[in-house]
Amino acid sequence: MSTDLGRLYANTNRGVFGVFYDDSVSDGANNANNAILKHEPMAIGEPVKGPARILTNISGNEIQEYDIEILKVEPNEINGRELVIAVTDPDLLDQTGGIVQGMSGSPILQDNQFVGAVTHVLLQDPAKGYGISLNSMLKAA
Repeated sequence: MSTDLGRLYANTNRGVFGVFYDDSVSDGANNANNAILKHEPMAIGEPVKGPARILTNISGNEIQEYDIEILKVEPNEINGRELVIAVTDPDLLDQTGGIVQGMSGSPILQDNQFVGAVTHVLLQDPAKGYGISLNSMLKAA
């Protein structure tokens, strides 16, 4: 595409924020995201310790759900590391070893609620990483 779709106004440790110039583009993106998630628009929740899922793409164009565990919730962390997460899905561990480059921003779902996004991997243990809560991203926006 040769034209700007919008304007980026902040690239922070809590997310990238901007606006679309053309509402049809953002509406199309929202419809595509809802189709990908195979859910109606989701409720926003607060993450808690326990089982969760991430939505991510590790090959081709297909987004899949994978099991993770939220091991720890640190709500006042300012560096995008509020959630300590561990990949528990055997398929994802078998295919990637855990969290890999490109998974940042993958949505974290818990109890059918959108609670956060993947931000970092633990280099010494790629099966573990960090996430940020959706509420923190919304507050920063």
